[in-house]
Amino acid sequence: MAQTPPNQRKSWTIRTQSEEKPPSPWRARLHEIIFEADTPLGKAFDILLFILIILSVFAVMLESVSWLRADYGRILYLIEWAFTILFTIEFILRLICVRRPSAYATSFFGVVDLLAVLPTYLSLVIAGTQTLLIIRVLRLLRVFRVFKLTRYLGEARLLTTALKASRHKIVVFLWTVLTAVIIMGSLMYLVEGEASGFTSIPRGVYWAVVTMTTVGYGDIAPQTILGQTIAAFIMILGYAIIAVPTGIVSAELIQHVKTQTNTQACPNCSAEGHDDDADYCKFCGSKL
Repeated sequence: MAQTPPNQRKSWTIRTQSEEKPPSPWRARLHEIIFEADTPLGKAFDILLFILIILSVFAVMLESVSWLRADYGRILYLIEWAFTILFTIEFILRLICVRRPSAYATSFFGVVDLLAVLPTYLSLVIAGTQTLLIIRVLRLLRVFRVFKLTRYLGEARLLTTALKASRHKIVVFLWTVLTAVIIMGSLMYLVEGEASGFTSIPRGVYWAVVTMTTVGYGDIAPQTILGQTIAAFIMILGYAIIAVPTGIVSAELIQHVKTQTNTQACPNCSAEGHDDDADYCKFCGSKL
């Protein structure tokens, strides 16, 4: 008698367990509103969240202006606490409506949501930490799906996949560039010396990095003909290597086929990026 492969048994077990204990209706409804944007209420929630994030970041920026802080510091302080309380309530609701709160709390967006409120509470103990609230701008990545939506999410995931696939090539490329700037910086230190401002090899490497990246601060410049010739070579080399990372990522983008995705988030593991025809989470096997 044929036996079911272990992987299929494991997947079936996970699905069976998740289906045996369905979330309560109110939690399922709350999850649909907070984590997804396929419904009118879900989209309205994301739009409201988008507005609140923009206003809170704007308030933090205004609070850093000295004369505004002197004249309206108390008002800005109260506004910041109001936003913090609202975001804290939202974070708690997110933990309530998922099956595994710990998995969400340790995910990327869970950490960002926590960091979005933590600095205000830390400011009660450590002065000035509320400035770190500017990290709330990262939360805009979550509501990016509102401005429709699956097209941008699919492109973002495709780019992320391509970057992950090409990371080894990029590391080799960066290591090659690092080796080149060390050699060129050492050579310029040998050719120009302290008289031209190349007081050490690290100083020469700094100049090589600035020159190769076409920034060119101008605080150090070669004075000899040989040094200027080397500088011209590094400048041309800098323009040549700019296209290398672009080509690496572009090649990976071509190799990956895009699939249509929606905004559904798994109520068990909070993972997103599921196909339109998916009934189960491709990460944990729970029913969507």
